[in-house]
Amino acid sequence: MASTTDLGRQVLRRKPVAALLAESEGREPLPTGAPEGGGRSGIHLRRSIGLWQLSAIGIGATVGTGIFFVLSDAVPQAGPAVIVSFLLAAVTAGLTALCYAEMASAIPVSGSSYSYAYATMGEVVAFGVGVCLLLEYGVSASAIAVSWGEYLNKFADLVLGVRIPAALADPPGGGGYFNLPAVILVAMVVTLLIRGVSESVKVNTVMVAIKIAILVLFVAIGLTGFQADNLSNFAPHGWGGVSAAASSIFFSFIGLDAVSTAGEEVKNPRRTLPMAIIIALLVVTLLYVAVAITAVGAQPWQDFEGQKAGLAQILQDVTGQTWPATVFALGAIVSIFSITLVVIYGQTRILYSMGRDGMLPQRFASVSPRTGTPVWNTLVVGAGVALLAAFVPLDVLTDLTSLGTLVAFSVVSIGVMVLRRTQPDLPRGFKVPLFPVVPLASLGFCIYLIKGLHGTTFAAFGVALALAAVVYFGYSVKHSRLAGAAFDQAPTGDN
Repeated sequence: MASTTDLGRQVLRRKPVAALLAESEGREPLPTGAPEGGGRSGIHLRRSIGLWQLSAIGIGATVGTGIFFVLSDAVPQAGPAVIVSFLLAAVTAGLTALCYAEMASAIPVSGSSYSYAYATMGEVVAFGVGVCLLLEYGVSASAIAVSWGEYLNKFADLVLGVRIPAALADPPGGGGYFNLPAVILVAMVVTLLIRGVSESVKVNTVMVAIKIAILVLFVAIGLTGFQADNLSNFAPHGWGGVSAAASSIFFSFIGLDAVSTAGEEVKNPRRTLPMAIIIALLVVTLLYVAVAITAVGAQPWQDFEGQKAGLAQILQDVTGQTWPATVFALGAIVSIFSITLVVIYGQTRILYSMGRDGMLPQRFASVSPRTGTPVWNTLVVGAGVALLAAFVPLDVLTDLTSLGTLVAFSVVSIGVMVLRRTQPDLPRGFKVPLFPVVPLASLGFCIYLIKGLHGTTFAAFGVALALAAVVYFGYSVKHSRLAGAAFDQAPTGDN
């Protein structure tokens, strides 16, 4: 009985907020076996990201995450009412963004909702959230990389009149055997990330500007082909179709979480983090809704099913010329690179935080003294993302990402309420308005969208959690830094 009680205390132990903040500032001793020599040659990251660069990370990881390719899956489910699906997903993301803004301003560290859960709900919950985040980032990066090949093929076809053979351009189940373009994309992204965060965010900022420009181009040209008759059968599959589509496309809002993964690399984080999250949300929502309205107005909803490089094709059909589609396809190639860059960056920071906490081997928290980046960690992430992108169909990847994202968002909504109770005096650069109505509404919307996902998605998610339980109870619970006296925290006390 005593051993069961001890295990219960271990899995529910919480990490003090003070310890999280001290680690992020380089004031904590390094874990046993970690490199010595201070923050930059050890496990601490460099604060080099400003407000607009961080906002660009959020926009870059969000705008285009789904809009370039998700309509081919979402519109057949919802019809023209996919516009409402985007609004439903945006409302859910908006409510959650407010919760993220408060948590990020109170606990400005790497790890996003993993770190927030560790401080508010205990170690085993945090580990589960970490697994959800790995699904969210790793699987979404794979889905995005798959779509990159579609636009690369479209561009090559329009400019050179050639296409990559389907056997090398699509994954199994999607008409091919191995998605070579996706693997090439991931390799380029990993190379850039290893060079350093400062270089990566500068490249990302330029690419975000290109991305916004081509989506504005799509709206401007696509609206010239707008036909009201395309909206006449607005919701052919009823509210169920609208809800299912919203659940599938929710992964398109992953960038709001990506902002908070940069908590330890941001200048003036208590102010910068919440502002960047809100800026990213506003820009993303406006662009998504504008593109969705334009797309379903310019093309009958039945034509979206199975369509590849759909937005470029719509421009070609509307104008009867190839140049708009060529420009858009080239812009999409650049834009999807930026999305993949930020999403893989986010996953490496989750693994960094879990490695530093002892949840995973400490090598995941090892940082290069020359570039200030977790090189080995980044290589492992790149290999995993490349394998998924090469061999797993796109629709499976998108639904898994949505589920991981929604679970992580739910945890943040709960965490805001827990932290308000346990540490009401903790300094916060931003507070959720209408507390506790907003976090409760955020949680309710997340649960509603989770219910709309397919049964096979839950089965795959269950397998992932079962594997996570094996890792946690076989390794993490014994190697956790909280197992040491310096960080011992009973689950019943305040942080």
